[in-house]
Amino acid sequence: MTHGSGLRACVVACLLGLVVAAPASAQSTFAGVVTRVSDGDTVWVRPDGAHRKPVKLRLRGIDAPERCQEGGVASTAALSALVLAQRVEVTARARDGYGRLVGDMHRERDGVDTGAWMVRNGHAWSGRFHGRPVPYAREEELARAARRGLFADADAVAPAQFRKRHGPCG
Repeated sequence: MTHGSGLRACVVACLLGLVVAAPASAQSTFAGVVTRVSDGDTVWVRPDGAHRKPVKLRLRGIDAPERCQEGGVASTAALSALVLAQRVEVTARARDGYGRLVGDMHRERDGVDTGAWMVRNGHAWSGRFHGRPVPYAREEELARAARRGLFADADAVAPAQFRKRHGPCG
């Protein structure tokens, strides 16, 4: 693998919220309560157990608008309404370049996949690989067809493009 292709693979993995700092086999599952929602794809979960501190979790496979981006406040509010103060089960896959856990999260009471729900309801894009949406491609297709949330605006700017043009929110 050339240096350029390795860097390109790392960038793609970062954009998809995939494994960056840990091997794909590094996986753990835990239950806990969502104590805070930072934005439309990042939450804090307090794992079960005495005196456990909340951990920051980046939802794998989605990309929600930045807080300062159009749709960012609505995306954060939607995720808050879905999971804040709720019991969840997390399957942590890795840690990203920022030290956050990256993984999947399901509400304990009904098994709702939060990443799929966010995309299906137009509050986030599915992650991209070679320009194609994965793993929630079908959910994004349905949201676009129904013009839900972000997809009501044909000119909505994906978060990766927003960050490229404007940098991260301050």
